[in-house]
Amino acid sequence: MARILVTDDAAFMRMQLKNIFQSLGHEVVGEAENGQVAIDLYSELKPDLVTMDITMPEMNGVEAVKNIKANDPGATIVMCSAMGQQQMVLEAIQAGAKDFIVKPFDQDRIKQALEKIF
Repeated sequence: MARILVTDDAAFMRMQLKNIFQSLGHEVVGEAENGQVAIDLYSELKPDLVTMDITMPEMNGVEAVKNIKANDPGATIVMCSAMGQQQMVLEAIQAGAKDFIVKPFDQDRIKQALEKIF
């Protein structure tokens, strides 16, 4: 069972991910609505995994990944992207993200990503 921090500016997306993770037997320990909140919660909660939306107000996902990885090179981060964000996904992977999942979320794809990581 992984302890997960879900980051997305849309409450609906956070709820959807939370439900999927819980149905797969994982625990969502926190939710962040932007990159800055994710950084703060990451250092406080020390989750096993962070899901990171790419496009968010205040601080985008790529900047948040760089920041979290700078403080904890061992951090496990999976990007969540809408179609058409390949360039941003590539930047995030280069910054240290382990994988990406595309919206709308598919439970089997999320399960696959988790199995690959853990």
